[in-house]
Amino acid sequence: MSESFSGSFLKTLGDWVTTVDNIVWGPFVLIPLLLAVGVFLTIGLRFLPWRQLPHAFVTMWRGRRHHPGHEGELTPFRALMTSLAGTIGTGNIVGVATAILMGGPGAVFWMWVTALVGMATKFCEATLAVKFREVTPDGKFVGGPMYYIKNGLGPKWKWLAALFAIFGVLASFGIGNMTQANAVAANIIKLSADYDLPLNANIVAIALLVVAGAVLLGGVKRIGMVAGTLVPTMALIYVFGGLIVLAFNIDKVPGAFALIFNSAFNGHAATGGFVGATLAAAIRFGVARGLFSNEAGLGSAPIAHATAIVKNPVKQGLLGMIDPFIDTIIVCTISALVILVSGQWMAPGITEAGAATLTAQSFSTAMGEFGSWLVTIGLVLFAFSTILGWCVYGERCAIYLFGHKAAFPYRVIFTLVIPVGALAKLSLVWDLADLFNGLMAIPNLIALLLLSPVVFGLAKEYFSNPKNAEE
Repeated sequence: MSESFSGSFLKTLGDWVTTVDNIVWGPFVLIPLLLAVGVFLTIGLRFLPWRQLPHAFVTMWRGRRHHPGHEGELTPFRALMTSLAGTIGTGNIVGVATAILMGGPGAVFWMWVTALVGMATKFCEATLAVKFREVTPDGKFVGGPMYYIKNGLGPKWKWLAALFAIFGVLASFGIGNMTQANAVAANIIKLSADYDLPLNANIVAIALLVVAGAVLLGGVKRIGMVAGTLVPTMALIYVFGGLIVLAFNIDKVPGAFALIFNSAFNGHAATGGFVGATLAAAIRFGVARGLFSNEAGLGSAPIAHATAIVKNPVKQGLLGMIDPFIDTIIVCTISALVILVSGQWMAPGITEAGAATLTAQSFSTAMGEFGSWLVTIGLVLFAFSTILGWCVYGERCAIYLFGHKAAFPYRVIFTLVIPVGALAKLSLVWDLADLFNGLMAIPNLIALLLLSPVVFGLAKEYFSNPKNAEE
């Protein structure tokens, strides 16, 4: 009787969560809101993120070190890498494949659109994070939407800041922990089965607990150090592998770009195993998967940028706007082009459920077995880095809600949940995580709109002084 009631309750809860999730992430709530805010901020900044992109990359290179006397915990570069650790993940491999399978090649164009307007959103988020950050009694630099809502909008908005922090803590255990641990375990077990290695789920779960715990329990500085090495290394390896595939298919690359642009405005008819996609589907899945990948506007990345050792908030804002450019314009584009030139996306029997397999098969067309290894290892490392980045996000939200003494207990609990995710079935957990992740965006987007004049003023002041470009 109790099992029957429990099963019925979980099914009802799952159906309810799915319904609400579809509303929040549907075509009438979060997606148009995120795009509208991005367009508004891009125009308000007078297209600064596009005009100043070269300057931003110079600032990133200089940000490997910091000026003496500037306050913070991580160098500007490592703060960016911690942010990228949370965004460069399975969305760059599985998400791109899903967008193409469900929305056609044109979905890639709309992913680019989300990144281009998302650059302005990330610029504002990172700038406000540094502008309104606080220092805890034990010396931690904490910031993000909850702090720029409280300190920028005033006490009457503290309820909105608390709401963001609650959603952030809940999302961190789902989308930033259990689902990623599950992805790591599933891919390692699959790889071990292919080569008859003596690994099972329990061994992988324990190993993941030990490795992740060694990093996470060391705090944000150790996370930043590992992310500062792991993120650029894995991204470069994955991009380099993708470029090798494209080099073998260089004659097909112009056609792939033409296909993307044509399908972006005309949809794509059924061909081979591809069932076809309308213009509406291209926009919907391109925008949704683009936002899922680069997280522009969701409010997670500014939590990492607030830790930067930097004096002028705009400097970190410049690094913040690089985030969606690297994540979507570079990494996701490489994945998309490899899939398109390989022709595997038109193979019979490929479905959304086989998105990860599609990417691996596409790499294998030019690189053989090594291509499958590259994608599998990329998925594992991308998911692991996401765990690192989201631990920082959740910890900072916990500090806001419960005080600075909550930091270490949160990291311990976060670490202990990892093997649960590696072993569990996560359909409901994934839906809940996706929902809370989306709900994080609403308080953040309200704050970005209300505080946009502050960012516009800071940017104008920064670029009116020629010396800033030389520092």
